[in-house]
Amino acid sequence: MTPEQVLAHPPRVLSQAQREHYFEHGFVGVEELVPAGTLAELQRVTTEFQEQSRAVTVSDGVFDVGPGHSAENPVLRRLKRPDERHPVYWDFATNLMADVAADLVGPDVAFHHSKLNFKWYDASDTVKWHQDIQFFPHTNYNVLTIGCYLADTDMTNGPLAALKGSHNDDLYDQYDAQGNWTGMLSDADAASVDMGRVEYMTGKAGSITVHNARTLHYSPSSNSPEPRPLLLNCYTSADAKPYTPHPDPSANAYKIVRGEAVRWAHHDPRPCQIPPDWSGGYTSIYAAQSGEDKEAGGMM
Repeated sequence: MTPEQVLAHPPRVLSQAQREHYFEHGFVGVEELVPAGTLAELQRVTTEFQEQSRAVTVSDGVFDVGPGHSAENPVLRRLKRPDERHPVYWDFATNLMADVAADLVGPDVAFHHSKLNFKWYDASDTVKWHQDIQFFPHTNYNVLTIGCYLADTDMTNGPLAALKGSHNDDLYDQYDAQGNWTGMLSDADAASVDMGRVEYMTGKAGSITVHNARTLHYSPSSNSPEPRPLLLNCYTSADAKPYTPHPDPSANAYKIVRGEAVRWAHHDPRPCQIPPDWSGGYTSIYAAQSGEDKEAGGMM
């Protein structure tokens, strides 16, 4: 669907001004949207998984851990596929967050994936400048990710930052000069980013961020010893169809969570870079951007 077609539908959660901000800038932040009871349940379950991560020594199919992770000094970077790890996460993805998605992609919404990213007091938690759509190309760009801060987030603990209007700019090359997938901009491209167009989306726990899959974004390292969890759910318009393997499909990938399945795909004529073949599996953006995948012999 086009932005005009989406905006013609009455909003469910967001204001019309918030929807228009998203289409103009490529992202929008909404403070303290999540009800207190829902937030408390998400925080409770997340703490349980943080404790479970102390038992692992290396990244596996559930936890992505950083260098130096241990039971005494946990460096949990990601809980993979939270939507299938606990019903609290899936309920959240299919209720309030699905309504937010419908406000921005239209009434027919497909779930793509979820992840729960953490920031610790460690340089490895930086997420460098990148765009999402090169990880999972679709026939159109009506693809977005909704983040929910599970802890108060300000400039001290690594908020999400996005470049205004970048969803309408050309896509970047996210391979390095040797042809290795890095999932990020080159140093030269990153240095050219106009920081005057960057907005940092801060907010108390329960605030959300939404960014289009073409939007250039990053998050700086945290300067706080307390972990900052960000629960991310990705959705697409039902008429946006993937044409490369899913990087990390859960049991819920591609489920219709609002409206109905469609019989016609919408095609955007703008090109999209093709990622590596993910059919053999995927590690994480942290591993790609830090070079851990190359050290291990290449992307899985």
